Amino acid sequence: MTAGAMFDKVLIANRGEIALRIQRACKELGIATVAVHSTADAEAMHVRLADESVCIGPPQASDSYLNIPRLLAACEITGADAVHPGYGFLSENARFAEILEDHNITFIGPSSEHIRIMGDKIAAKDTVQRLGIPVVPGSEGGVRGDLEARKVAEAIGYPVLVKAASGGGGRGMKVVHKPEDLSSSMAAARSEAKAAFGDDTVYIEKFLTRPRHIEIQVFGDGQGNAVHLGERDCSLQRRHQKVLEEAPSPALNADSRRRIGETVAKAIGDLGYRGAGTVEFLYEDGQFFFIEMNTRLQVEHPVTEMITGIDLVLEQIRVASGSQLTLTQDDVTFSGHAIECRINAENPRTFRPSPGRITYWHPPGGLGVRVDSGVYQGYSIPPYYDSLIGKLVVHGKTRNECLMRLKRALSEFVIDGIETTIPLFNELIRQPDIANGMYDIHWLEKILSKP
Repeated sequence: MTAGAMFDKVLIANRGEIALRIQRACKELGIATVAVHSTADAEAMHVRLADESVCIGPPQASDSYLNIPRLLAACEITGADAVHPGYGFLSENARFAEILEDHNITFIGPSSEHIRIMGDKIAAKDTVQRLGIPVVPGSEGGVRGDLEARKVAEAIGYPVLVKAASGGGGRGMKVVHKPEDLSSSMAAARSEAKAAFGDDTVYIEKFLTRPRHIEIQVFGDGQGNAVHLGERDCSLQRRHQKVLEEAPSPALNADSRRRIGETVAKAIGDLGYRGAGTVEFLYEDGQFFFIEMNTRLQVEHPVTEMITGIDLVLEQIRVASGSQLTLTQDDVTFSGHAIECRINAENPRTFRPSPGRITYWHPPGGLGVRVDSGVYQGYSIPPYYDSLIGKLVVHGKTRNECLMRLKRALSEFVIDGIETTIPLFNELIRQPDIANGMYDIHWLEKILSKP
């Protein structure tokens, strides 16, 4: 990156492991940090390690981490000149980015316009299609009546997927296998979308039967320069939530990787996109179909960092400060294989949340092992937020070495006092399909449904 005027103080508008991750990058750049926290997070590690901290409200996220006036007040009190939103909470809230811009505080992320476009799945699909990115066949925009829905479904062929135009996380999504179920699925998706996102607009697209979830990590400087940092395979999912991610994908060859990477990098450059972003695809029978673009850092960004050696958060901060991207595509090299397991405070079979006090904490170590976590021994996991305890990320020269290292690291990981999903991962890595890289987005659900 070329040098821009670096920030003096960054407010981290998040919690948990991602707040700590951002803090580390800021420290390496010599930037002071401000941690914000709810009353439930007063003892959190990112709060303890920050240069300054501000309590922004009670435990409920709507009164603290999602409360824009309180976050703005915290910026003004501390004199922070930039905000890093992390992921989740306000990371893809265009209004928040806009308000910060109006107060001359830099939002470390893309422009509010790009967040808004990509946050609306219909506008996103139209935009990427225009930029040359392949999309899933489906309706041109929102579908209102049953008659229109039937016409679209017949044209693309069943099964189809009814999807909410706003939001994500699997809410407002219904699979329809036959015409007689279309009307009721449309009504259910609409009401779910209305309740979750305040917008009942739905659209229809072809439902692929055995796809993989492939996402491309991109990076732009808002000045027309952009690169891709390869793909991640996030096909191991439960209820549309990712469980394990790996890079590179065992399903892609060098040619398909290069082809989709170049297409996406060019599109992002043409868009004038700034910062880190992820373009998500369904991949089936050698074809890529665009699903959505996340205009933020992803939970699974460490697997990309492990195979490229590029610190994504550091680069986010540099680009947001006005620096140009000096990294060219030729500078991006891929080395070895990386896998991330999301270790959650949940029952490994029922996935029931298991908040509570960690009585013993021993994370694994050794070559190629990374644990991103904000917890410590004696820390109590609050019941109000996401159940992520931490991310175990391993790297090896080959995929097989990586899997063996993961097996070893999981056997070393000890968390007492609460239930965790570690037993689930011990079970998964013993499965021949995982060893062979032969799984799709429905694989895990099928495994979990077995008695």
